[in-house]
Amino acid sequence: MADRRPRAHLSGEQQRVLSGAQPTADSYHLGNYFGAFKQWVGLQDEFEAFYFIPDLHAITVEYDPAQLRERTYIAAAQLLAAGVDPERSALFVQSQVPEHAQLAWVLGGVTGFGEASRMTQFKDKSAKGGQDSASVGLFTYPILMAADILIYQADKVPVGEDQRQHVELTRNLAQRFNHRFGETFTVPEAHIVKATAKIYDLQDPTAKMSKSASSPNGVLDLLDDPKRIVKKVRSAVTDSGSEIAFDPVDKPGISNLLTIYSALTDRTVDDIVAEYEGKQYGHLKVALGDLLAEFVGAFGDRTRELLGDRAELDRILASGAEKAREVATPTLELVYERSGFVVPRGIA
Repeated sequence: MADRRPRAHLSGEQQRVLSGAQPTADSYHLGNYFGAFKQWVGLQDEFEAFYFIPDLHAITVEYDPAQLRERTYIAAAQLLAAGVDPERSALFVQSQVPEHAQLAWVLGGVTGFGEASRMTQFKDKSAKGGQDSASVGLFTYPILMAADILIYQADKVPVGEDQRQHVELTRNLAQRFNHRFGETFTVPEAHIVKATAKIYDLQDPTAKMSKSASSPNGVLDLLDDPKRIVKKVRSAVTDSGSEIAFDPVDKPGISNLLTIYSALTDRTVDDIVAEYEGKQYGHLKVALGDLLAEFVGAFGDRTRELLGDRAELDRILASGAEKAREVATPTLELVYERSGFVVPRGIA
């Protein structure tokens, strides 16, 4: 029998990284790009990378099936446009790898009810409509997220600080299963890139850019019309005074624009501040609007080009799912064997 111990116990292997982005909107936004996708692209050089579109997670709230299907294609096209390389990474749709859901059921058996109920995402989302209107899927969402990670024996999970709690639950479940049933899972670590640009809402620069923003004018969508992007930047909230300086506490609005400018150009904030010394906020907004219009214009063109060939997108996603199942299937077989299930001959 082949050695199927957790990958962390095997020497000389490239570490594995896994992350996903939900298809719950018609476009990702600039915060998604700089906070996640740009990092994913860089991680392809260092890790064995698995990136997926969590459509199973997307059905934990009310949704439209046709819209979900279309948004899944749009999500895949945007990830490819951002630089995810299907030759160097596995890019796939979660529902096309059934081992995710199968492992989630097993992990549900080792997850405490109180442990699951303490997850902040369920508390936050259920608070809006009341727990009686929240789905069981929303409650068990973190368990499926743990399965997403553990099914690939992932070593690192690129996440923002707001997702660290879910990675901690994943670590706890992996350790608990290993303790009860024998070494089975690699215990993953959160991979939080400290240098990631944090992009804030243009209309409320104290809040992270998000699709749940109170005003659509605060969000820079990657598939926005370039002219609309320019208008959003020019109407961005700034601060009292007129000096262009980086001060997130007293000047959050202009500091946010400087951060975006820096992320787009790979120039330091200090260098940009020096360039605009003695100039007005409007000068910075005009220049940034032009830079963003060029960026989203090219990004949108590439995304639409990819969406124009659904057969090729299907091929890429099918190939990614095949790569994913090459790793997920042996993991699930080992879990089933350790769990005491009767595994058909020739599989275990």
